Amino acid sequence: MFLWDKIVFGPINSRRLGSSLGINVLPTTVKICSFDCIYCECGWTLEKSIDSNLFFSVKEITEAIEAKLSQCSTANTHIDSITFSGNGEPTLHPKFLEIIDSLIVLRDKYYPKTAITCLSNATQLANEKVVAAMKKIENPILKLDAVTEPLFQLINKPTMPVSAEKVIKQLKQLNGDFILQTMLLKGKIDEQYFNNAEESHFSLWLNVVQQLHPKKVMLYSLDRNTPAQGLEKIPFEKLEEIARQVKMLGISAEAY
Repeated sequence: MFLWDKIVFGPINSRRLGSSLGINVLPTTVKICSFDCIYCECGWTLEKSIDSNLFFSVKEITEAIEAKLSQCSTANTHIDSITFSGNGEPTLHPKFLEIIDSLIVLRDKYYPKTAITCLSNATQLANEKVVAAMKKIENPILKLDAVTEPLFQLINKPTMPVSAEKVIKQLKQLNGDFILQTMLLKGKIDEQYFNNAEESHFSLWLNVVQQLHPKKVMLYSLDRNTPAQGLEKIPFEKLEEIARQVKMLGISAEAY
């Protein structure tokens, strides 16, 4: 599997975000995440403890971001999004809010028209500082792959006590001011067949989406190698069909 070897990478061409400059606030040698998703391009979450000594400091991150933004600005490099992603869950960084505040200053200096995006699994929204950070950026993109507990545990395999119910409850506090992302896939894990795009799951997921009423829903399927074997991509036509049903709820939706 793949790990980013630096704090700032790209810009890369993203299916969802256009020209995206990536920010990795996590270690470069190990994935740190509150999930162990069966489809993660970074591979399995081998480090189960969250040791703050492993994270880059705010100073290191800020200096790396400024150096890259200055370089890109001088080269007239177009950037649509400055995106927190990297080697796991970015909001696990204990100084995530400080990092966001520093980035906003730098973004306004070098790329004032560029959006700040965070790709997150939404497990840290019980932390008021993480919520405050999400409210300061243009694109908080938060994951919800399953709304029933067995399927949530099967696909996302949390590395700490997290439930689908808890994530949904925490998402509600954002009052729809976020983008919801859902990975749709099927396969066989632990001798159990699953398909989170089939009607029995999809109808329940759609009901939760209606309750959350995010400003947009992003639907996507497999595009890279996965740590679990035997996973299958959901056809794009099916993604479009689900997107149409989301739009019928008055919510913007797009398939990728």
